[in-house]
Amino acid sequence: MVPLNAPTDEELTRRAQAGETGALGLLLARHQAPMRAVAMSLLGYGPDAEDAVQDAALTALRRIGDVRDPAAVGAWLRAVVRNTSRMRLRATQETPGLDGLDHLHLRDHDPSHPERFIEQHAMRDWIWDAVEELPPQLRLVLMLRHFSGITSYQEIAAACEVPVGTVRSRLNQARGKMARVLLSTATQTHGDASVLTEESRHEAVATLRASEDGTLPREISELWPTETELIGTLSRPGERIHPVPVMRQILEAGVRQHLRHVVASRDITIWEMDVTNPVGAVNPCPPTLAWLMFRQNGRVQRLRVVFPCLP
Repeated sequence: MVPLNAPTDEELTRRAQAGETGALGLLLARHQAPMRAVAMSLLGYGPDAEDAVQDAALTALRRIGDVRDPAAVGAWLRAVVRNTSRMRLRATQETPGLDGLDHLHLRDHDPSHPERFIEQHAMRDWIWDAVEELPPQLRLVLMLRHFSGITSYQEIAAACEVPVGTVRSRLNQARGKMARVLLSTATQTHGDASVLTEESRHEAVATLRASEDGTLPREISELWPTETELIGTLSRPGERIHPVPVMRQILEAGVRQHLRHVVASRDITIWEMDVTNPVGAVNPCPPTLAWLMFRQNGRVQRLRVVFPCLP
């Protein structure tokens, strides 16, 4: 029962549509029981029903602005759960349960992207605080799938050097944890996620410039300490290699990298690059690549350079 002095569903919905994350959290908490009842009526008692409720919460996060009758938001939430449950029964989606994040695939070069809506309504910071709560392995696949240009299961599997089935499993776990964290943190104050991204963007630009100049200023050399290790495709089995000499070899071959997009969390950073090759290159570098960096105390401990599959 809703207390007499509590805000109505209509009030909470309008506040949520205006960008108040706490209002959306209160709505989801208030209607969680009837949402779960709908899921259980279609999927039975068990984890599938709980997953459907979590999926619906993520969808509500993205689509609360679609509610035309704020006073009837309860019916709208139940309809979202019903549709999510039916999709689970049909099992036709490649990534069941990730609908709520699919349209939060933030890209700098797309001016029509919902990132503007998220920026304006403080949803971005709420989402990224929840992302930071994920264990690193789950966070990495989620960042790649929904916030970078490396989106297919095959590309993510190659980038993480794990089987495709592991990617599916980790994404499924990440989705469930994200939904629970979002629900539990909706009323909290969230930090500005753009600060970390802009700091990382500055680091990327400075690193590329320093590599071309042949010198690493102190602030950049601290980012790449002597213990930094290059792993993955560009590494050599049984040999520990620092990234800087490899960067210089690539530059000497006439290959230039141009920063396109940055995805940053506290200890995982992704720099996506466009690549230009010298005219007449015999073995040209692929036109795009990404730096996957694993950090500790701000410093890069491991760097893996990945080459996404060509369209």
